[in-house]
Amino acid sequence: MVNFTLLTPDAVLDVAELALGQHCTGYYSQLNSYINRVYEIETEDKERFILKFYRPDRWSIAMIQEEHHFVQELADHDLPVVPPLPLHAESETLGDYKGIPFAIFPKRSGRYLDEYNLDQWHELGRLIGRMHLVSSNSVVSKRNILTPQDITTSQVMYLTEGDFIPPEIRKQFADTCARLIDLITPRFKDLSLIRLHGDCHWANILNRGEESFLLFDFDDMVMGPAVQDFWMLLPGYREDSLPEIASFLEGYDEFYHFNRRELSLIEPLRGMRYIHYIAWCAHQQKDNHRLPGTEDWGDFAYWQQEIHDLEQQIIRIEREEDFDTSGMAYI
Repeated sequence: MVNFTLLTPDAVLDVAELALGQHCTGYYSQLNSYINRVYEIETEDKERFILKFYRPDRWSIAMIQEEHHFVQELADHDLPVVPPLPLHAESETLGDYKGIPFAIFPKRSGRYLDEYNLDQWHELGRLIGRMHLVSSNSVVSKRNILTPQDITTSQVMYLTEGDFIPPEIRKQFADTCARLIDLITPRFKDLSLIRLHGDCHWANILNRGEESFLLFDFDDMVMGPAVQDFWMLLPGYREDSLPEIASFLEGYDEFYHFNRRELSLIEPLRGMRYIHYIAWCAHQQKDNHRLPGTEDWGDFAYWQQEIHDLEQQIIRIEREEDFDTSGMAYI
């Protein structure tokens, strides 16, 4: 298990000075991050930087490097992203401090928007379309593949084979997950998979006024269907978000063609995310990294509620299948 207690203020500032080749003022602020450790520091010329220490047992070095190369490629094509800086006197962007990988980024300011108007949806479509035009030109070999068989099945196995679920309800949970996976797997057949941001929601997008939206935090980069990079931005279920989807796709198609068939993946991906989040919490509990707001995680009532939510999502997806076969599903 990683020992983040090594990251004292003095240690963080020493790492920053070595990485940047500059002296720091002593300003130090730890930023919110459930998994990694992230700090804002300031150099003597009053520039601010973000120093990110990655939890070592989450991603391999090769996986982090693929993320860094992807973000730099996007920056090279003038996409509004924040690539990591080369470390002082080195060309690599990933360093190591006592077994903890780290990277340093220039600070970028902006504000979050948890709701977008239709013009902003069009702008987001243009931005994501531009990103996918670049990301579709290559693949990654170390990152996860976002399909039910590649990710979700392994997450269910982790949960059901571990000591997380009360025995009397474990089979019901496993059976419900199996029903979901069996239902949605055919929808992923023969779809193109490209490099994705992977966790593209409002908290990973900054509004910078007159400038374009800025994308950051590519930690969860995956290979997957393009729709993954915008469904989490929607204000509700697919059926309740048709104007937003239409405006987004109008902008997206200016740069990269969106396969309308992928709209049928929105609710399946939501169901997959339910399971992925449960498994993510399980990993944190196993590592004794208890998360705020999860005090009741893992008790009998918790699992009952999760099974209920998955069953409701299965019903929603089944109802959508009837809608899709009518020929009216795609915008």
